[in-house]
Amino acid sequence: MSAAATAQTAAHGGERAARGDPHRLGHGDERPIGERGPAPKRIITGYGFWIFLLSDFIMFAAFFAAYAVLVGELAGGPHGRELFDLPFVLRETFILLVSSFTCGMATIAVAKRDVLWFQLTIAATGVLGASFLGMELWEFNHLIGENAGPDRSAFLSGFFALVGLHGVHVLAGLLWLLTMMAQVLAKGFREDVERRIMCWALFWHALDIIWVAVFTVVYLFGVIQ
Repeated sequence: MSAAATAQTAAHGGERAARGDPHRLGHGDERPIGERGPAPKRIITGYGFWIFLLSDFIMFAAFFAAYAVLVGELAGGPHGRELFDLPFVLRETFILLVSSFTCGMATIAVAKRDVLWFQLTIAATGVLGASFLGMELWEFNHLIGENAGPDRSAFLSGFFALVGLHGVHVLAGLLWLLTMMAQVLAKGFREDVERRIMCWALFWHALDIIWVAVFTVVYLFGVIQ
């Protein structure tokens, strides 16, 4: 094959790779992996953040395991079916799940480069998340007022530790959310800001998944047992 034909074939291959890989993620690149260069920063950031989330899941798994061990240790105190208000927790759960929907709408707004829609949807996510956290704090205050605080029994210690850990994560997510709102206002949808929004969205959705597990294991099983 002549040099001109080789160059033309390479050019056509490059065009096919560009069409098949508009975001330059490496798909459609026929070169060996070792010759493609470093992965895009977006991929590296996402991969690293998934590792962080997996470590967070492991931590929650340890707290779930501790709760499962302590759930029957009542020390003469009340059981979950005597304490938990399931309709209240269902409303709490619904609020957090809706916040996951508005979080998804915010990420779509990022893809569309719509600053106004992003700010509205992420603000709605923040309001819903703050409402959830407020309900959680009200429940804790109510239980303590009923002499069912974390020092009452091992069961309640495990309950406050597990649910409280999730609440701390929600608070961290809300602070992160405010930071993202400010950064978009100041910098727009720069690449580094987009990466941070992507990581925040993953974190927020992970909190919803964990809460569904908390609701099932702690509240639902606690009421029906």
